[in-house]
Amino acid sequence: MRLKIPFFKKNKPSKNLDLIRFILLRFGYKPIEISYFVQAITHKSLFNQTEELSNERLEFLGDAVLDAVIAEYLFHRFPNEDEGYLTKIKSKVVSRKTLSDIGEQMKLREIIRYNNQRTINLATIEGNAFEAIMGAIYLDGGYGAVKKSIENHIFRKYLDLNRVLEEEIDFKSKLFIWTQKKRLKLEFIVLNEENLGGNWSYTIGVIINETSYGRGFGSSKKMAEQAAAKETLLLMGEI
Repeated sequence: MRLKIPFFKKNKPSKNLDLIRFILLRFGYKPIEISYFVQAITHKSLFNQTEELSNERLEFLGDAVLDAVIAEYLFHRFPNEDEGYLTKIKSKVVSRKTLSDIGEQMKLREIIRYNNQRTINLATIEGNAFEAIMGAIYLDGGYGAVKKSIENHIFRKYLDLNRVLEEEIDFKSKLFIWTQKKRLKLEFIVLNEENLGGNWSYTIGVIINETSYGRGFGSSKKMAEQAAAKETLLLMGEI
């Protein structure tokens, strides 16, 4: 049975239409039961002014659903990585900072309902509202709708996963630090680069004290260097 959440009495039809357009444009989802989404954008600071429900319960739900969607995505994206690696990346993607950054890019503050007479960290409530909207999409359209929104809209428009990976797992920096401590000469050399149908492919090799070690492949030199550094650290027994 679908849980019914009362409509907000002060919400006018035109406001509802604006909210529907916003969710459709930013999240790629067209709301069915708009009351879920009205609640999702309502901050608890309005409690003293209205009898309406805040978005905290939807935030709790959205946090859990988002966690599951990201975990499934990473599980399939990195079939050869262990649980520790997947956990690190997932933690980075669903961190408070990342979600607040996404909320800021989406300009969620334009639709969030809060008491502007109080001192409130808008970046924080944008991240919370993002999770609450995920919870609203789940109640309104199910797990598949959340998954589609994350993969087809959030990842493509608001979250550079490759940058997150580089920030979290910087194998090149780790290798550089390791060779410095050992007073070894480190070089990254381009072994091959080619353009296949408009897509570049690079092969990078690691040379330490004139001896070849790991090789890496990628669609950019940075990605290939990270892969080569990772393979080298594995060969060295450092990871």
